[in-house]
This record gives sequence, C-alpha cells and structure tokens, in this order.
Amino acid sequence: MTPMLQIKDITACLEQLAPPAWQEAYDNSGLITGYPHQEVTGILVTLDCTEAVVQEAIDHGANLIVAHHPILFKGLKKITGANYVERVLIRAIRHNIAIYALHTNLDNVRAGVNRAIAERLALQNLRVLASKKGTLQKLVTFAPRENAEAVLSALFSAGAGAIGSYAECSFQTAGIGSFTPNDQAQPHIGQAGKREHVEELRLEVMFAAPQQQVILRALHNSHPYEEVAYYISALENANQEVGSGMIGQLATPVPARQFLQTLKHAMQTPVVRHTRAIGTTVSRVAVCGGAGSFLLNDAITAGADVFVSADFKYHEFFDADGKIMVADIGHYESEQFTKDLLFTVLKEKFPTFAIIFSKTVTNPISYL
Repeated sequence: MTPMLQIKDITACLEQLAPPAWQEAYDNSGLITGYPHQEVTGILVTLDCTEAVVQEAIDHGANLIVAHHPILFKGLKKITGANYVERVLIRAIRHNIAIYALHTNLDNVRAGVNRAIAERLALQNLRVLASKKGTLQKLVTFAPRENAEAVLSALFSAGAGAIGSYAECSFQTAGIGSFTPNDQAQPHIGQAGKREHVEELRLEVMFAAPQQQVILRALHNSHPYEEVAYYISALENANQEVGSGMIGQLATPVPARQFLQTLKHAMQTPVVRHTRAIGTTVSRVAVCGGAGSFLLNDAITAGADVFVSADFKYHEFFDADGKIMVADIGHYESEQFTKDLLFTVLKEKFPTFAIIFSKTVTNPISYL
C-alpha cells in the first residue's frame, strides 16, 4: 500500500524551491495552520487565502492550501471572527485545513515570482536585479589526496559549489597535514602515540547559508577521518541566485507603445499606469512582482528602459525623473501567475496526487 503524503513532504518540496531563510524579516511565510505530520487529501494552489478559497478547498476535499500571500501577517490577540483574517483561520481550523505560504522567500529566488513575469514577457539573459549579501558561506576542509575526490563529490551532491550557471566549483591546494592520535583514537591513517604526516588537499567550496546542515552531514559521511578538520566562514559576496527583482533583455527592441500593449496583454491587466518613455524603443526590462518601488534606483542603475512592477504611489512616479519608464500593472496582476508556478512545481514532484488550481479570483480591486 502506498504511504499517504504528509504536509512535511509537500513543504519539503516547496522549501527546496524557496528556502524559508530567504524571506524578509517582516514576513510570515511557512506553515500557518496544520501540523507537519498531517496526512494530505488534496492541495489547492492559490495566490491569496480568502474565505472563498477555504470553501473551495472544502468543496474539493483538499486539506492543504498553498498560497503566495500569508493570511496571518501579524500577531493576533483574539480570534473571534471580527475580520476576514480571523474568519479564514477559524474556518480553516474548523475543517482541519492546513495553510502554507511562500511569500518573500519566493520573491527572492531566481526561479520564483519574478522569473514567472520575465518569462511571460519573453525576456532573455536574466539576472537578479538586487542580489542579497551575507547569504553565502565558505567551507574549508582537508582530506587525504586519495579521498579528496570522493569528499568533493559528496559536497557537490549536497549543493555546494554552485555559482550562477556553474556547478561543482571548488579550489584545491596541496600540503602536508600532521596529527598524533591518542590512546582512545581509531585513526584511518597512523597509530596511537605516533605523529603522522599525510599528504592532503585543502578543499574550498561556497554554498548558500541554509544548506549548512546538509553540507556538513555530507562532509562527515564522506570523509575518512574520525575527526574531520574544517571551518566555515561567512561571505559578504552578493548571492547571484537570491535577491529582489529581475532584469533581462528583449530579443529585439520594440517601440515603447508596442511594449506597453504587449505588457498589458501578457500580464492580463485591464490597465497599465506608466510614466513617459525615455526613448523611442524598449530593450532592457526590469521587473518586480508586487510592491516594487523600493527597487526603482536599482532598475535605473542597471540601465533598464522600463521597470514593470506595482503599487507605485503618486509621488513615486516622479522618482522616475526622466531616467526610466515606470509601468505599474497592479499587485494582483503582477503576481497572478505565481499560481501557475506553484502548480507546476508540485505537479512535477507529485504527478499522481490531487493538486487543484484555484479558480477563485482573489483580486480585491475592480476596474470600471
């Protein structure tokens, strides 16, 4: 009999896509209701978790809702049903429905929200617009020359050594290691009470900070020594795979008005609020799902012709200052295809499981 999937199995898949460590400090991504060992009867994928979405999950017999926006964003002292947040939580808990959210951590990964926008606009040569610093670490360890390749292979398999479009990146230097085992030791090389000198390789690899536990487990499992010498240091390098926004190129420059028409159609938005174009054509495009005005200067510095995002306030449009065209397509409209992304990821991982694409339109804004 095939074992039932549990919530922890689903969240492990989602957290491989968007590690919780990449969320912003103010965020509340993760499991909001439910418990990790709860068996899953069906998964409903949505952008927002509203009362109508919870009812949709009930109607389909799904007991896990995977959403982009967390329904619970700040602390509650009471849950009395006084507002829509409390009503959603009460209904979900009453019907034993778990809610899981991937918010800014999904915004901040290369394969996340912004890539979904970039792909709809057919952008090429994509890179993160504002890379995060302080998210990388370096491991240095020492292994006998004959065991070095096996140790490196284990570290690579665990995720170390990935830099942008390159995998299995490392640096090696040769040297002589020395040690003296005591009477309690069971050395791989040498004998108790005798100093040994071994030809070793110093191995250096970079990895993303959330991978540390997995990397160290791979190191200890693959290393021949009873006591493994290593050290980890934090790096200030910008992480090319993690950060806010994305920027890319159109295959062929197009007139600004044509780009806006294409944008409106591709993102299925009824209106695009925009500043004037800074040139006759658009070639380089920066994007950010949701409220992205904080990235305007990054888009200007990166040389973008247009910045596609949402939630620009009136006075923030002035900040374009003739240096870039701002195109505000609406918050919901900029993130609506996140559902497609999450549905695809889950369907590829769990192809025979009931994964439901929510048909509820959760946009609170209407246009006349």
